[in-house]
Amino acid sequence: MKAAMWLTCLAPAVIAVPFRQGQENFAPARVAPGPMEAPIEFALETVTILPSTTLDSLITEPNLVTRIAEESYQGIPWGEASSVALSSADPRTTQAKRTQVPQASSPVSDVVEQFASVSVQTSRVTPQVSVKTTSTSSGTAQILPPLTTDIPHTTGSVITTLNTEGEPTSGPLISTSISSPASLLVVSAAATAVSSSKSERPRPADMTSQNIFQPVATDAPLSIIPQRGDHPVPKLGIQNQQSPIGTNKFYANFFLGSQTAGTWTHPYSVAWSKGGGSSKSWGMSIQHIDASQRAFGPDPNANPAQYFINPLGIQSVVLSASELGASTILVTDSLTAFSTNVNLLPSAGAAPAITFPLVQGMGFVTGIYHGATPLLQTGVFFRSVTKATNSPKPGVSKWTIQLEDGKIWLVYAYSPSGAGLEFTVVNNGLAQATSGFNGIVQIAKSTSTASEALYDAACGAYATTSILSGSANGATGSYTLSYSTGGMPNTSLLMFALPHHIQSFDSNTAAGVQPFTLHTTTKGAATAVVGNSWTMVENLPVGMGFAPWNPSTGNQGGQGSTKFTFSQSTMAAMQAVAQSEISQDMSTQTSLNSMYYSGKALLKFAQITYALQALLDQQALAQAGLDKLKAAFAVFAENRQQFPLAYDSAWGGVVSTASYGGDSGADFGNTYYNDHHFHYGYFILTAAMIGHMDPSWLSANAPYVNTLVRDIANPSTADPWFPVSRNMDWYNGHGWAHGLYETFDGKDQESSSEDAMSAYALKMWGMVSENSNLEAIGNLQLAVTARALQNYYLYTSDNTVQPSNFIGNKVAGILFENKIDHTTYFGNSIEFIQGIHMIPLLPSSTLTRTKQFVQEEWDKYFSNGRAEAITGGWKGLLFANLALINPAASWQYFSAQCFDASTLDGGASRTWYMAMAAALGGAQ
Repeated sequence: MKAAMWLTCLAPAVIAVPFRQGQENFAPARVAPGPMEAPIEFALETVTILPSTTLDSLITEPNLVTRIAEESYQGIPWGEASSVALSSADPRTTQAKRTQVPQASSPVSDVVEQFASVSVQTSRVTPQVSVKTTSTSSGTAQILPPLTTDIPHTTGSVITTLNTEGEPTSGPLISTSISSPASLLVVSAAATAVSSSKSERPRPADMTSQNIFQPVATDAPLSIIPQRGDHPVPKLGIQNQQSPIGTNKFYANFFLGSQTAGTWTHPYSVAWSKGGGSSKSWGMSIQHIDASQRAFGPDPNANPAQYFINPLGIQSVVLSASELGASTILVTDSLTAFSTNVNLLPSAGAAPAITFPLVQGMGFVTGIYHGATPLLQTGVFFRSVTKATNSPKPGVSKWTIQLEDGKIWLVYAYSPSGAGLEFTVVNNGLAQATSGFNGIVQIAKSTSTASEALYDAACGAYATTSILSGSANGATGSYTLSYSTGGMPNTSLLMFALPHHIQSFDSNTAAGVQPFTLHTTTKGAATAVVGNSWTMVENLPVGMGFAPWNPSTGNQGGQGSTKFTFSQSTMAAMQAVAQSEISQDMSTQTSLNSMYYSGKALLKFAQITYALQALLDQQALAQAGLDKLKAAFAVFAENRQQFPLAYDSAWGGVVSTASYGGDSGADFGNTYYNDHHFHYGYFILTAAMIGHMDPSWLSANAPYVNTLVRDIANPSTADPWFPVSRNMDWYNGHGWAHGLYETFDGKDQESSSEDAMSAYALKMWGMVSENSNLEAIGNLQLAVTARALQNYYLYTSDNTVQPSNFIGNKVAGILFENKIDHTTYFGNSIEFIQGIHMIPLLPSSTLTRTKQFVQEEWDKYFSNGRAEAITGGWKGLLFANLALINPAASWQYFSAQCFDASTLDGGASRTWYMAMAAALGGAQ
């Protein structure tokens, strides 16, 4: 099993010391064993204690890292691999066992119904340390004594290698040797093709809709796709959920594995402490990482570094309740595309003590208390806790917490009943309320008096969910996130927007942008925005069709035309290659044991057929190829492939049956909802090309194709069979490929180009099937994805979003919610890492991959003969990508008489690569 390396980010004054196995008197960092291995425990033998006068310097040093363990990384509870392990005899550890989870003073079973208010009782809270209370005009401060033997846990752990569970090491290229056809496909002179009467590209005036997110269909999946309810992954702790569940959404860690891996709402992240970490709390840990805390490596001084990672497990503030303890369970409800409720119950069957409504971009982390006694806990330690004398607004209480790392956190409490809330500081890691509370407690990180004023104005209200709407008007599209609110009425929300949002805000939304930012983990700086809705505007690529496309000039044939003017020699060269490739054994190449590889092969032949029909005007030969293509596609449309699809009624989706036999990584984890937009995107785009060439094919096959569309991109809650937008994250601006696997660095996606391909496939299928709303969704999604990729995935030298010592990699590699690693799951060769963001080359590639970017990437890695030295299908991909900036050189490579067919991916064709190069100006 692939080893997982942990790096511990250590503060400058902390000394890294040796580890040894099985030390009993120290709190160990546990690493899960492999299937046949005994557990291994590593513990620090000594620690250096810092005087309180140096605590301001305890911000993580990202460049001082120590490898502490190599072992399989699966199921490690949040914070277990903490950077400093203390003796079990340490005073703080003892206190945590004695006081941090006291028994409830009022049983939660008194609650009559879920989320109802309960009666509360007050209780005396006695500090365990000498707390100095100081009153000033601004507030009353409880100041902790200087630390003597305890050190704050201001550091976290980072994971430097890939957790490959569900991520096979197979590459994306089809490497099977493809034999030359024994004979060429021959057609009679009388043969004719079915001529498409459809315009390939709609006129912008035809693209008008005020509500594009309409259901594709609402009926049950096709009967040829059998239903089964025995999915290998259980729905852990999901309650009262009637609609299908977003398997690839940001909150999935809460219902997977140990339930302790983080959730990134940006700029904050939250994780269930589950009795672990430095605080030993049973509440919700809240974390925000500054840019200075990132760990770069493996050589921290390299520029560019291979990766940057944000430390995990720093429990800055933990929002908990005294009623929570070892019997606590976590359940979720109300799961949507943008939000969920996370509930902490004192025990199974009890009503929630706290509910956390999590919404992407939320300005506060909000806990809704249902009569439970609030606890504020921390692993970083309180330096002071100050209650404001003057309330920021009527009915709201406010505290300012300064932690021992120097960071400032604000706490707000609001009850609709007007009930107040008081906290007593018990020790350096715990402040306990003096009574139960029915209301909300909100946490936010402040960096200045200006940011504090923003929080003061917005406190008391919180987002409960977001509704997506969108419109298209010619070549302009817009989408709106409308936030539902809870808490104090008549209060505008404070939310955080990512860079790609800010760039596309309409004027009304832009008016709410505030001069306050907090860094996110992998999306640059998040900017505060005041308002209950955002509207973003994009230019839609309505002129893009099936033919090669130039975003600045359109096709050479002009608007609405795919007729290119090529010389006779160019036409002859392409025709000879196309006739040879269309004569290959299509059935064998496409009928594989993988939806991914089969889809790639089908698209390859669809592109060859299209080139014959639309670009080379070889109608009879195109018809012969189209007949073969329709027969190959029918194997899947009739569900006769090696691993048929099934409708998974547990989660709500169409999955390969390959993993029901026990191999969770079969077909790249399709059964576990990995990569669905990649896999099904190839089929959807193939179907669009077939339907364009033969419209009579559509009526019989549209229900199957629409089923795949609904699985990856269902636009509406009106469709009860699939979750809304499984893969596309309309907040982050791109898709997530990672399915039902717990992962401590969050969701991830490797291939940005296949993400864009899936959006392009939606656009083209919508056009061909005459679903103008779906076509508009595809156009809008493609435009949003292109903007997001150019901010977060594909780096030009002027990129200011990602770290300056990382953008030299030119591409992300794998982008996680918590880190970016310039690598792939299948190898570290540079052609793999860069090429996975090229494949497949499509008309949409010129939109997402700008000329500036492609030129800089080529100059960095492949110029001056370096591309020629690469072998296999990756070489062909590189020269196909070269057509985006130097189509003449690309044409020269693929049209050469001595062309080496071994440099072609089995899922790509020389025909299409020649067509791309020629159409973009590379041939006469």
